[in-house]
Amino acid sequence: QVQLVESGGGLVQAGGSLRLSCAASGRSFTSAAMGWFRQGPGKEREFVAAITRIGGTYYQDSAKGRFTISRDNAKNIVFLQMNSLKPEDTAVYYCASSRYAWTNDKHEYDYWGQGTQVTVSS
Repeated sequence: QVQLVESGGGLVQAGGSLRLSCAASGRSFTSAAMGWFRQGPGKEREFVAAITRIGGTYYQDSAKGRFTISRDNAKNIVFLQMNSLKPEDTAVYYCASSRYAWTNDKHEYDYWGQGTQVTVSS
């Protein structure tokens, strides 16, 4: 079992920044690829970014150049730094853990956090 708890969401104006955190406990954190997904109102959950256990990173096209995923294996935390936020980034953001080396397929993630709301005002 893996428990994931996100934090750091909130309300921010367009152009602003937020840093999301995901604290993990349970199965060895260092063996898992970690991902961030988001689900906007009336939309399907979509991939945002992923990081392998050794730090390789992957991003959705809309996140490239604005978002940065990172992890601290010593503290079992994964981060998502979000800059230059846009109203279309408004969503509930979820942290997830996968047994795969890396994947952008939400069906290949085994454990999920409860989500944290990010709202970007125009």
